[in-house]
Amino acid sequence: MSGIPEVPVNADVEELNRRYGAPGRIVFRPSPTGHPFVALANKYGTAEISLYGAHTLAYRPTGNLPVLFMSKLTDYRPGTAIRGGIPVCWPWFGACGEPGSKAHGFARTSVWNVRSSEYSEDESALVLGLRDSEATRRIWPHGFDLEFRISVTMKLNLSLKTTNTGDAPFKITEGLHPYFLVKDRDATTVRGVAGCDYVDARDMSEHVQTGDLAVTEDVNHVFKPSKNEFALIDPGLRRAIAVVSRGNGKLVVWNPGPVEEGRFENLAPDDWKSFVCVEPATLFREDAVEIKPGESRELCAGIQSVPEK
Repeated sequence: MSGIPEVPVNADVEELNRRYGAPGRIVFRPSPTGHPFVALANKYGTAEISLYGAHTLAYRPTGNLPVLFMSKLTDYRPGTAIRGGIPVCWPWFGACGEPGSKAHGFARTSVWNVRSSEYSEDESALVLGLRDSEATRRIWPHGFDLEFRISVTMKLNLSLKTTNTGDAPFKITEGLHPYFLVKDRDATTVRGVAGCDYVDARDMSEHVQTGDLAVTEDVNHVFKPSKNEFALIDPGLRRAIAVVSRGNGKLVVWNPGPVEEGRFENLAPDDWKSFVCVEPATLFREDAVEIKPGESRELCAGIQSVPEK
């Protein structure tokens, strides 16, 4: 992968716009992180991404409400996980790393490089990259190349590609962790999980889901889906958020319910009322995916907001 040209992380906004921008379609701007944000736009909608964490901050289809929730406490400090939007969880999901490691891995608190951008009448796209370094090898001793493609078409498209660039196999768990904006958590339901086995990660008990999942209390369910097509039904905003995915063996549905201040980094005590996370993922440790030297795998998701009458 050494032949892939990248803009260094300290490249300024003017240089990024010169090399990868397109007026009205792909625009880089300064951000509170010190690392640029980039907006993607076309006739179908807009999205905004931070180079810090390759984090999708916003997605709004044309003529519709924002799809993603962002906490009002997010402060974007380097080293701090951004709360809301769509974090990239890699090379482990949740607590699947080594004992004592930070939850959800280091990709979401790393600065990614710009590899390419492209646009057409029907698509605006950005490709970001992250490679192993001395800093990452101190945390996780493997050679890797990550490539993350984000695009706006009639939906938001996300594709995370992991390549093993080292000389030994490694195992990963991973996930895309969308925080979906809702009017009232207690009125929402998740479709596509009826009849699926799941683990309640609060106590690791095993169950089978009966019917749609009504999100009326705190939930941390890890489903083994029969088909990777899901929908979050939000009658308060009169819409369904459809999620299709590939490369994930599990689906996590999470909402913490009322929380004491400070329990979660950058999450306000009442934020739980306004989001539900529906997350294509691979976990637990025993289900980690092995990638051999020179091999790759992809985790993909498509997100679309559909008005409901």
